[in-house]
Formats: sequence, C-alpha cells, structure tokens
Amino acid sequence: MQQASKLSSHKEKIAVIGLGYVGLPLAVEFGKKRPVVGFDVRPDRIEELRAGQDSTREVSANELAAASQLSYSSSIEDLRDCGVFVVAVPTPIDRANRPDLTLLERASETVGRAMSVRTHQKLRNRPVEFQGVTKRC
Repeated sequence: MQQASKLSSHKEKIAVIGLGYVGLPLAVEFGKKRPVVGFDVRPDRIEELRAGQDSTREVSANELAAASQLSYSSSIEDLRDCGVFVVAVPTPIDRANRPDLTLLERASETVGRAMSVRTHQKLRNRPVEFQGVTKRC
C-alpha cells in the first residue's frame, strides 16, 4: 500500500530507458506531470533533445518544452534516484521471426547497475516490437 501511495503522490522519479518512437513520447507525457529522466545511450540523441529538437519527429518542439519535469541523460548515475524504470527499447525480429534481445538485455543491465537497495524501485519492460519477450529472458 505504501508503494502505491508513493507512486500516486507524484514524488517518485521515473526513468524511461530508450528515447525512440515509444520511449520519447512516453517520457514527454510523464514529464508533463512528474519528475522523469529520459535515458539513451546515444549522447548525440541526448544533446538534440536538450536542444528541444526530435529528429524522429515523434514529438514536436512545443511538446518537448511542455514536459517541464523531463531531463535527459546518457549517464547511469542520473538514474540512481529513480524509483520506477520503464524500458522501451527495440526488439527487432529476424527472418525467422525470432527477436533480437540484445538491446533489451543491455538496457536491463543498465537498470540493474543503476538500482540501489531501495525496495520500492520497480522495473517495467516495454519491448517495442515483440510483446511478451521478457518471459523468455
């Protein structure tokens, strides 16, 4: 019960791992209402978003500006005080329809390194293409 109330109180910082066509819009919407760290391993992506630009055109400059509680980072250190982690990375499939889990595995390792002993931290994977893939990991 205490965990649910902490999340609903808008005090728990959220980390969105992967700022592609799924992660960025999600981070922006959360960032309009509560503290969010948008994390991506590509420093050039972080710099473009900090400059108020999205080269993928998923989110407009006005929408980025409206997410006043959203910060961007490629540093694991910036994830340490987040209590909720949403992983939104691609899981492309090959010709045999098998998912490539490499990016999901790397993102999960990043989250594992960032998580502290805080018991109320939560991890939620959002594979972009292959739902249910975490059951296989």
